[in-house]
Amino acid sequence: MAPAKTMNEHQLAIIHLTRDWLGTPYHHQQSLKGHGCDCLGLVRGVFEEYYKTKIQPIPPYSREWADVSKTETLINAAAEHLIRKEPAARTPGDVLLFRFRRWMVAKHAGILVTPTTMIHAIEGAKVSEVHVGPWWQRHLAAVFAFPSKEQSKMKD
Repeated sequence: MAPAKTMNEHQLAIIHLTRDWLGTPYHHQQSLKGHGCDCLGLVRGVFEEYYKTKIQPIPPYSREWADVSKTETLINAAAEHLIRKEPAARTPGDVLLFRFRRWMVAKHAGILVTPTTMIHAIEGAKVSEVHVGPWWQRHLAAVFAFPSKEQSKMKD
């Protein structure tokens, strides 16, 4: 990972909004701070709160990690709204996408909040901050940055 740099206001705002979700119970396909969310719901909720806009409805998706689909739905959706980065260039405030097996599609997301920790929602636990250790790093599939508000307007 790149050396730590001073964070800008944009990154600090994303991190602050993400930390507000800590303790939210896990609920599959939900995105309601303090009441329930899954990993996608966390990212979606932070996005909608930061940009003060709603993302298009998301079709139902499986909670099964062994999904045999070869379509990178999560990565493709992230590319529509976020800016793809090289994994080594990740910085706090970025969205991290993971695949639990090399041959599977990416099906988990978290938001990096320090150079070594992320906040994520995982079944059986409340939204929490965890160390991005070797296991997570081996399973990292893609990294995306939230665009600045000016860049976001250009994507529309």
